[in-house]
Amino acid sequence: MTNRIFYTKPSITQLETDYAADAAATGWGARCYDYLNRFERDFKTYLGSGFAIATSSCTGAMHMGLAALGVGEGDEVILADTNWVATVSPIVHLGARPVFVDVLADTWCIDPEEVERHITPKTKAIIATHLYGNLCDMDALLEIGNRTGIPVIEDAAEAVGSVWHGRRAGSMGAFGTFSFHGTKTLTTGEGGMFVTNDAALYEKVLTLSNHGRARGQTKQFWPDAIGFKYKMSNIQAAIGCAQLERIEELVNRKREILASYMIRLSALPGITMNPEYTDTVNGAWMPTAVFHPSTGITREMMQQTFETANIDARVFFYPLSSLSMFEDRPQNVNAWSIPGRAINLPSYHDMSEADIDRVAATLLDMAAGRIYHNSTALRQSV
Repeated sequence: MTNRIFYTKPSITQLETDYAADAAATGWGARCYDYLNRFERDFKTYLGSGFAIATSSCTGAMHMGLAALGVGEGDEVILADTNWVATVSPIVHLGARPVFVDVLADTWCIDPEEVERHITPKTKAIIATHLYGNLCDMDALLEIGNRTGIPVIEDAAEAVGSVWHGRRAGSMGAFGTFSFHGTKTLTTGEGGMFVTNDAALYEKVLTLSNHGRARGQTKQFWPDAIGFKYKMSNIQAAIGCAQLERIEELVNRKREILASYMIRLSALPGITMNPEYTDTVNGAWMPTAVFHPSTGITREMMQQTFETANIDARVFFYPLSSLSMFEDRPQNVNAWSIPGRAINLPSYHDMSEADIDRVAATLLDMAAGRIYHNSTALRQSV
């Protein structure tokens, strides 16, 4: 039996282990935030943002950012229907209404024209999710935001290393959020980051992140507001510092794996993968294959094929509007169509060329068999 190929796993070296051990041994008392402060400082420098707050999750960063913008009961927040539930959960927790709009067929990211079409007097924010490392059209979205006065938020959970016309994903909107979950290119096990260039918004979120205790408050244990507890631990931040020192290596390897898949699958008809357009860089967090409807290849076929070959494969996100907790069923054609003919391919730092060959060959063999079956059935029907 061949070894199982996992869809993702982190790259942890001696550097991460040494930093975590040092934080565990010395990061207490007066030094309890040493690695945390360093991680925030180095991450904002890498991103080119003015302010950064390390959090316990990307979801927590989104929750606090939306709360700081005043999102609440009766408000509407526009976001892509193609999304993980973590993006919509904070909207619901704050009492606002999520408005699901369709995505573009090529990037699988939010369609700016659909955003504009769904703006109402109740619209409080627009969330741009950079899916699988693919980039939203930030020029179009920021133009809408500037013209309407509606803040554009970047959900860059999956986009470390992605660049839009010289600006890193997450650094362009009113605020950006990142995930450092164990599956991500840069990991702290669990964790996230809130980033912004708005000093006032930063202070609001900083207060919210620490039980509502304002930074300038001189009274000990005196909260100035009802806040949250979404802080990252110093030990997690130590791992993050080590990962950030290796960020170019980590992102470049992701990009190499995507490129390797694209070369191997290039001759396969009816397939598209993560795009990279002029003057952009795709961080390539999750290489994804999407088949044209005419191929007849489905998600279930690919899942079964990969399971038989002892290979992990992740399904493309189901549309949020398909989930039972939401009543709205908008006609978002791409968001509903793409998941049924798409699959996320294995991608991790130490993946060998032989592993990539095996994944690609499995997909090629399955597709060839399906195309042969389709052509045979067509000849028999004539």
